[in-house]
Amino acid sequence: MGDVAIIVPVLLALLNQNKGLKVTVVTRPFFEPIFKEIPNVSVFTPDFKGKHKGIPGLYRLSRALLKLDFDAIADLHNVLRTKIIKVFLFNKRALTIDKGRQEKKALTTGNIFKPLKPTTARYAEVFKALGCNVDLSNPIVLSKPSLDTKAKVFLGKNGICNIGIAPFAAHKGKMYPLSLMEEVISQLAEDYNIILFGGGQREIEILNTLEESYNNVSSVAGKLSFKDELALISNMDLMLSMDSGNGHLAAMYGVKVVTVWGVTHPYAGFEPFNQPESYALTADRDKFPLIPTSVYGNKYPRGYEDAAASVSPQQIVEKITSICPKIKG
Repeated sequence: MGDVAIIVPVLLALLNQNKGLKVTVVTRPFFEPIFKEIPNVSVFTPDFKGKHKGIPGLYRLSRALLKLDFDAIADLHNVLRTKIIKVFLFNKRALTIDKGRQEKKALTTGNIFKPLKPTTARYAEVFKALGCNVDLSNPIVLSKPSLDTKAKVFLGKNGICNIGIAPFAAHKGKMYPLSLMEEVISQLAEDYNIILFGGGQREIEILNTLEESYNNVSSVAGKLSFKDELALISNMDLMLSMDSGNGHLAAMYGVKVVTVWGVTHPYAGFEPFNQPESYALTADRDKFPLIPTSVYGNKYPRGYEDAAASVSPQQIVEKITSICPKIKG
């Protein structure tokens, strides 16, 4: 989801700087709300579990895409599936993202330790190669979508700032220990309205327990549609997340995002868009010198699984309180 959300600021710059351009985003149905409110963007949602499954399905998908009468393909994914689709669309001009795999391998094997090109810049390069202007130096963010009554009830009252917290990630090595996150929540709940984000039955149960344990803490997990969650995220004063999708979703609305990093590192290029470097709280490399151990957090040596714990709860709380006032205005 993070990779998809990172596309948004690039699309906004692309469309702003290339008048009359129209874009069709080909993505899974779940992600459609991310792009729904962007002018001159339409969404095509393949059915990879049904009629577009396997190579025959990808051929059917390519025939369906041809009916859209597009001029060029910007492959921002560069995986086997997109490569096959481009073969079927061989008569269309296609440019493909350079993911910098060799550089990232050098970073995760310890041969280098320096900031690599941000993913947004890699996306922009694809469109530039197609002859478009894409300057990201003056960031454009999505407008806040309308917030319905069901979502509004989660917002704080009387000027209290709203802090979103998304404590989960796809891999354990990217997660902040839940016991420490509870310390963060208990301290912040004294002065802020805390809204917890997550998904999946186990996560819902954990977040509901936290909701019941503290005042000024509520969980939206399993209670809102993805569309309504996006609208709520856009109304946060600050989002605290792991190296995960919710941070990128908040950033595309211009929300301030504090991230906690475990075995991954912002140097790989996946930091939330247009956020100060100081907002990324990284694990102690004196204690864990092999970080980043992988780009996606799925590989790490024994003893590194709780590397994020080297960031103290107090560090997180102090960072948030330094950025976000307790009372608005």
